[in-house]
Amino acid sequence: MSIVQPRVRDTFVPHEKSNALEELGHVHSSNSSPLFSEFGPPDGGFGAWATAFGCFLIQFCGFGYVSSFGVYQDFYTRIYLANQSPSAISWIGALTSFLTDNVTLISGPLYDRGWFYQLMIVGSALQSLSLFMLSLAKPDQFYLIFMVQGVLSGIGMGLTYGPCMAVISQHFSKRRTLVMSVVASGSPLGAIIHPIMLNHLLNGTVGFARGVRASAGFVSALLLIACLCMRTRALSTSKPTTSYSAAVRKCSRDVFFILITAGSTLFQIGFYFPIFYLQLDSIKHGVDVHFSFYSLVIMNAACVIGRCTAGIFAVYTGALNFTIASTVACSALIISMIALSDIASVVVLGLAYGYFSGAYIALMVPLVTVFTPDLSELGARFGICFAFTGGPISGALLSSQYRWWIPSLFSGVSSFACTCAAPF
Repeated sequence: MSIVQPRVRDTFVPHEKSNALEELGHVHSSNSSPLFSEFGPPDGGFGAWATAFGCFLIQFCGFGYVSSFGVYQDFYTRIYLANQSPSAISWIGALTSFLTDNVTLISGPLYDRGWFYQLMIVGSALQSLSLFMLSLAKPDQFYLIFMVQGVLSGIGMGLTYGPCMAVISQHFSKRRTLVMSVVASGSPLGAIIHPIMLNHLLNGTVGFARGVRASAGFVSALLLIACLCMRTRALSTSKPTTSYSAAVRKCSRDVFFILITAGSTLFQIGFYFPIFYLQLDSIKHGVDVHFSFYSLVIMNAACVIGRCTAGIFAVYTGALNFTIASTVACSALIISMIALSDIASVVVLGLAYGYFSGAYIALMVPLVTVFTPDLSELGARFGICFAFTGGPISGALLSSQYRWWIPSLFSGVSSFACTCAAPF
């Protein structure tokens, strides 16, 4: 079956305002949305690129830190929370990622109503506070770590994640998909830096408390820079933002949006399994411990390339087509974790999964933007789409006996099922 890219325009050109913008419902006149000026996004300039850089840092400190949870998973399982099962420990990272996505259901509509700066400040403060509080946790204090690292950090990241991606559409039109994919590359770049830092701090002479505080200081400084860089665009005229209930009604009648949301939910059931467990998996299979510490670095280095190049390839293949191809490849690679046994298999799997998972993440936000006819409700759509992200249950399937084939097969099949929901 051939895959056909739906003919939906994701950009608009100021000089074609009278016709092209009316086609997508983006007429910028006295009735324009409060998030866009009457002349359309400038597609560049100092303010636009400074905002993109700030959003990049938010991604670096947000999902970039979540993606490094594999280091915490390994450290907690072997040392700090040795009395807890891998399944229980994995729910710390699972809840963080779950809340990061689902709090967008709140932060998205608030962004549409002009609360961008408040969301960035409060979210960054909560994320910073959660890391400093985590450094105070003692061995076997599972519930404190769960509440601080899982709940508080997840809420903080959730307040910033959706709005920092949506604000890009205020500054870019023609380059929107490319810029969004580059901004999204901040996550895997953070997932390269954070694991290296955390592995050396937690497993070295520094120890858990001082190591986490050093990491918290680093993240806090970057979040401060991000908040100072990001800007929304000033408006001369505006109309009331579309109500949340109206946006929900529109989404319930949008077949393409429903299919994208369903596919994303199914895919992310298994998406986090390699991210959370690759390092522990390689150690348990006898791979050198020092090399295993860099397994996540290898994966996320490839993820950076995937996210940066996804926007380029999508121009020729179509964003939807490339997203579907990436999900199929990721599903096959997750199942192939059953065969992980030596350094070569860790490297190959890390590079391949890193690249295709990076391409998927880089294109999901632009894909939702493409299927949003009225960008004044973009934040609400982000919240609705990401609210149904599935949380990983791979830890329960793995159990204390470390039966790797069960969660690998389940996660791979679940992720592959998302292609059935793809809007062909």
